[in-house]
Amino acid sequence: MKHLTFLLLIVATLVLSACAGAPAAPAPVAPVVQSSTIDVATLPINVDVATVHALMERDNVVLLDVREPDEYAAGHIPGVRLMPMGTVPSRLSDIPTDKTVIVTCRSGNRSGQITDFLRSNGFTNVHNMQGGILAWQRAGYPVEK
Repeated sequence: MKHLTFLLLIVATLVLSACAGAPAAPAPVAPVVQSSTIDVATLPINVDVATVHALMERDNVVLLDVREPDEYAAGHIPGVRLMPMGTVPSRLSDIPTDKTVIVTCRSGNRSGQITDFLRSNGFTNVHNMQGGILAWQRAGYPVEK
């Protein structure tokens, strides 16, 4: 009888520990990139969110969001300028030519198109943020509404 009780105790312990489930996955941790180590003159056309995050506080960097106003209102990168994609051709004079411009959108598609458009119209220091606001949020960076 003692052996049966002991066996039942072991089985109950195993069942209860199995029911507890797996531990929760840790929250994503964004990579740390030091702003001081980034030379904006050598940035590739497509830039990752960690690089953008490191550069966003620089006076010589402008973030441009080409989503629609309702998308922007739902959540955007702090300090980003809204210029919906359809308005860009008529607002070229609003885009600085003396600063590094990083274009973003929801996923990187529209911002990639606008980056290509701006480069074909003489802008040389324009870059696309890969993955858009979706990648930004996945990395755990702040969003304001």
